[in-house]
Amino acid sequence: MSPRESRPELPLDGMLVLDFSQFLAGPVAAMRLADLGARVIKIERPGTGDIGRTLAFAGLESDGDTLSFHIMNRNKESFAADLKSSEGLAEVWKLVAKADVIIQNFRPGVIERLGLGYEDVKKVNPRIVYGSASGYGSTGPWKDRPGQDLLAQSISGLPWVNGSKENPPIPVGLAVADIFTSTHLAHGVTALLLRRERTGVGGLVESSLIEAMLDLQFELISAHMFDPEVIVKRGAKNSAHAFLPAPYGLYETSDGYLAIAMTPIPLLGSLLDLDFSAYEDPASWWSKQEEIMKALATQLKTRTTEAWLAILDAADIWCAPVLSLPELVAHEGFAELDMVQKTQRSSGDGASIVEITTTRSPMRIDGRTVTSTRGAPHVGEHTEEIRQELLGGK
Repeated sequence: MSPRESRPELPLDGMLVLDFSQFLAGPVAAMRLADLGARVIKIERPGTGDIGRTLAFAGLESDGDTLSFHIMNRNKESFAADLKSSEGLAEVWKLVAKADVIIQNFRPGVIERLGLGYEDVKKVNPRIVYGSASGYGSTGPWKDRPGQDLLAQSISGLPWVNGSKENPPIPVGLAVADIFTSTHLAHGVTALLLRRERTGVGGLVESSLIEAMLDLQFELISAHMFDPEVIVKRGAKNSAHAFLPAPYGLYETSDGYLAIAMTPIPLLGSLLDLDFSAYEDPASWWSKQEEIMKALATQLKTRTTEAWLAILDAADIWCAPVLSLPELVAHEGFAELDMVQKTQRSSGDGASIVEITTTRSPMRIDGRTVTSTRGAPHVGEHTEEIRQELLGGK
């Protein structure tokens, strides 16, 4: 795709985003804006670029960059600039004057020391929408801690929600703090762009890993503040939720695992050939959770997942197989969602095309999936082109 190609069917077509961010929360927020049609120019240090180019998910890389970088920075251009040099800053300021959006996720105070904080930028470009992500906000006792996903999960208490009472704290095995922060930041940016259409004035949206993790637990935290007696008390071995009674959980079958959600225990017993007549009172689904779930676990091991699904699905019970990653991507349901796209870029030596298979944006616009074939850029790949187009040449 040409840097100037328009996609008028997408809602953010024509918007210019400068992405100063690195690794995950900020780059993914900018990627979400690019998916929606915005033109995103990634501002990178010359030579090394975004640190995310070397931080590899599962140790995977292609064409000199990590797979993580490829999939988080699709559909972007790269402009190389040394923000600590007067020449580099002068060029960046010219871009800032033309931009609609800035995304940054430096530690608190760093972007301000570079002279590119919101208060300085809005003096030059009062229409700017400025998105800022951090680990723990810009004030308070946590503000200088490293803004990393596992650390934010841990401070938020999230690991205590996972697993059963037999387990130690268990973090979520994905970068949920970063991913949710990216979503909130992109959401805030689009909201401020809409406000700017009404008022002509830009604005600042801020979010952080810790705020994303607290928002993820809004039910739990709100309930505790309403009643301090509400605390996390993880349940029986198979339990999947500390605040829901039996049978809510995951159960081993003879060839896999089965998830069962909210279901009346007597009904479930009748379907599974279990005598659950002693549990007519829903209060017992809490007080006798462990013995109920133990009986379920023993019985469900006697047949295959598909055998149990045939029984439970016919009775419209809330249940599902627990798919492995290979089972998921091979499933016809996955294919029907059409969640896969392929991006392309020229290899570093220009001798071939590098193709990356990844997921697409998880939304549809006007009934159509949102996809892009344009791969992540090389460091500074579009610097000269951008200079000619937006900076009037050098």
